[in-house]
Amino acid sequence: MLYNTNMEKYLTIGEASKELGVSISTLRRWDSSGKLKSEKTASGHRRYDITKLKPNSYRNEKQNDRKTVAYARVSGQDQKNDLDRQKQVLEMYCAKQGWIYDVVSDLGSGMNYHKKGLKKLLNGIMSEDIGRLVVTHKDRLLRFGAELVFAVCEAKNVEVVILNQGEDTTFEEDLAKDVLEIITVFSARLYGSRSRKNKKLIESITKAAVEAVEG
Repeated sequence: MLYNTNMEKYLTIGEASKELGVSISTLRRWDSSGKLKSEKTASGHRRYDITKLKPNSYRNEKQNDRKTVAYARVSGQDQKNDLDRQKQVLEMYCAKQGWIYDVVSDLGSGMNYHKKGLKKLLNGIMSEDIGRLVVTHKDRLLRFGAELVFAVCEAKNVEVVILNQGEDTTFEEDLAKDVLEIITVFSARLYGSRSRKNKKLIESITKAAVEAVEG
């Protein structure tokens, strides 16, 4: 490639990557395919005139570069086997589709909005690093508020794939545990974690929760 003597309007590969919102490897691929050819400086460094790129082509490429993330969650420590099975289902589905994917998982209440995996997922959606979200059930994301996350996904052009649109088979069990967790926290604040009144209240609530699940 001939050296261009007028390089003022040209960007370095790093600057072009940041300006267009695509990776450096994508720019190199465009260079090889002729989609956006680079010029060379006297020392052989790439320089890009991004005005030569078609207006919408980089947006499509950026969308293709975004990740697929599969999200799995269970409520308690006693459900670790269920979490493993959930992740296996997600992995098999994503692999079958031929997607390059990451699996993010949480072990915690569906009413806890501060879980590490959920925060990572939301950050990826907001920064537009994620282009597709896959869950087994809607309730695996959040017990209440999943629709709000899906609305954010729509705004950020993130495809949402829910493998099972029906009722989650562990809904009652998880809901009972979530309610129990909330009452435990509030009763501990009111009466103290070691008080006899608190323990009696928790025992009665636990019994009612178990009966509700089994009934």
